[in-house]
Amino acid sequence: MRHVFIINPVAGPRNSAGSLLERVEKTFPEGEAEIYTTAGAGDARRLALRALERGDPVRLYACGGDGTLNEVVNAAAGKSWAAVTNVPMGTGNDFLRIFGRAGRKRFADLSALKDGPQAEYDLVDCNGLLGLDVVCVGVDARVAVDVHRFKRLPLVGKKLAYILSLIATVGKGITRPMTVEMGPIFHRGPTALVCVCNGQYYGGGFRPVPEARPDDGTLDMLLVGDVSLPEFAGCVGKYAKGRYKECPHLVRDWHGDRVRVSAGEELSAVVDGEVLRDTSFTIRLSEYKVNFFRPVGVEILSERAAAGASL
Repeated sequence: MRHVFIINPVAGPRNSAGSLLERVEKTFPEGEAEIYTTAGAGDARRLALRALERGDPVRLYACGGDGTLNEVVNAAAGKSWAAVTNVPMGTGNDFLRIFGRAGRKRFADLSALKDGPQAEYDLVDCNGLLGLDVVCVGVDARVAVDVHRFKRLPLVGKKLAYILSLIATVGKGITRPMTVEMGPIFHRGPTALVCVCNGQYYGGGFRPVPEARPDDGTLDMLLVGDVSLPEFAGCVGKYAKGRYKECPHLVRDWHGDRVRVSAGEELSAVVDGEVLRDTSFTIRLSEYKVNFFRPVGVEILSERAAAGASL
């Protein structure tokens, strides 16, 4: 079995990459681990594809945040001889939250990951880009896009950048005119957001559908149509905690395999942190799956256990 580490050197605190390299050397005998470093966007996917060319069994370690994991997943999708995991180095690592706080920390334990079990996970396809976790279109996607702009400002960290982005986005209006076709639901008009969950967490801790699982063959979708600022403020806390059923007057849900969102003007969709722009998005359950491996003893938390966990 080959073990290939694809490291994003700018993810996480200073010297995270150096610390990881030391752990790799201690965990794997000489010659058993291959180490590659990314230099920019798209490199993680290209390096993963190169590692997969031989067609022999390989484990790919995406070392970084959700963006690094997304690139490696897109390379390994549908390849039975490959398995993927995420060694957390980023500021979010939202997908790993599905394993609980203690479980997420164990993904940094390379000895537990090395021989850990793997499972076949579903993928969501948004206009050809695959995702493992959550796809969103609407106000939350616009907030996520603008966060990067505010993070570039001096002395602005991630939390403050998110607050500034939220204020700026909401100030421009919560809704946009969209057409949404979601199972039996047809909606046309002002729309706040469409959220499609394969995993459970996005946006640094939002957990809109606690029953979502990446191994159940179903996408869990939420639609929030026309909503005023007071209504939005009153419901967003419940939405973030997976209590969408307490807001039936604002939130409509569907559990199926696809949704189509379109508009007369360009929209932004965020797929596991990656941004797409178009006037129409078809978000569907992909025909491809990916093998995902996890540390020994770590499982996806049950809905009840996750509700009481600190994540």
